[in-house]
Amino acid sequence: MRLKKRTEKKVIVVTRETRADNLRKRFNSVDQAAFFVEKRGGNFKDYLVEDSNYKASVSNLGDNIFDWGNVQFIDRSYLPNFVFGPEDTVIAIGQDGLVANTLKYLKDGQPLIGVNPDPDRWDGVLLPFTVDQMEEVVGSVLLGRHRTKEVTMAKAQLNDGQEILGVNDLFFGKQSHTSARYIIGIDGQQERHSSSGVIVSTGLGSTGWLKSLLHGASAIVESLGRVSSHHPEPRAPGPALSIPWDTPDLYFTVREPFPSQTTQGDLVFGKIRPGSPLTIRSLMPDDGVIFSDGLENDFIEFNSGSEATITTAEIRGQLVV
Repeated sequence: MRLKKRTEKKVIVVTRETRADNLRKRFNSVDQAAFFVEKRGGNFKDYLVEDSNYKASVSNLGDNIFDWGNVQFIDRSYLPNFVFGPEDTVIAIGQDGLVANTLKYLKDGQPLIGVNPDPDRWDGVLLPFTVDQMEEVVGSVLLGRHRTKEVTMAKAQLNDGQEILGVNDLFFGKQSHTSARYIIGIDGQQERHSSSGVIVSTGLGSTGWLKSLLHGASAIVESLGRVSSHHPEPRAPGPALSIPWDTPDLYFTVREPFPSQTTQGDLVFGKIRPGSPLTIRSLMPDDGVIFSDGLENDFIEFNSGSEATITTAEIRGQLVV
C-alpha cells in the first residue's frame, strides 16, 4: 500500500517513442519490422534491446518518484499542445534532443531535469542524471534546494504576431531542397539571397548544427587551399566555436549562398547581439518555413509578405544540474 504523497505538486515526465516503436507502427508487427531492418543490413536485436532498456528506465523512474507528487507521463508528440502549469516540475527521459524539444515549451521557466535512460548507449550532454538518482533529485527540486543552469533561447517573431522559440537553433528556408529566397539584414547591412536557408544558433546549439556548418566550411577552405597550392598534407582544423549556454548572443549562418546578378553572398555569418536583431524577409511564394531544433513538422509558414525579427528570447530555460 502506498503512503500519502509527500507533496501535492505535479511532476510531468516527457517520453519519446523508440526506433522499435516507430517500426512497429509502420509494419504492424515485430516480424515484419525485423525483416525490413535486417534485409538492409541492420541489427534489429539492437533495436529491441534499446526499446527494452528505455521502457524499463521509464517504468523505474515512475516508481522512484511516485511518492513525491502527482506524476503524469506524456509523449513528446503532445508537447506543442500541452499546457504546463507554472509550478510544474518537468523531467525529460531520452536523448539530448528531447531536452531541447521540451525546454522551449516551458514558458514560465519551470525547472527541467534531463535523465539518461541508457548511459552505456547515450553520452547525454544534457542528461546529467540517471534513473537511480531521481528520487533524491526530484525531492530537491520540489523542496527548492536544487541548482539550475540558465539556457538562452532564440526567438523569431513575424510581422503578423506569430513567434517561435529555438533552444538549439532556428531554420529559415524551404520545406523542399530547392533554394530559399529572402532579404537578410543586420546592423544597417542588407542583402538579397538565394541559398539553402539560414540557421540561427544559441550557445547550447553551438555544439550541434552550428558546429557542423563551421567545420564543413573550414574543411572546404582548407582543402581548397591545399589543392591550389599543391600541398598534399592536411593542416590541423581551425578552433571550434565554444559558446556558453547562457550567452546573450546568437549566431547566424547562411547555408550555400549563391551569388549572381540579382543575389549577394557577403552577409553569411555573424553575431546577433542584444539591441541588434537580425531580420529576414521572405521572397518565397510558397513552401517557406521556420522550424526549430530539428522538428520539421512543427513549423510556421514563412512566405512572401512575412518578415521575421530574430532576437534572444525574453525567457530563459532552467536546466537542473
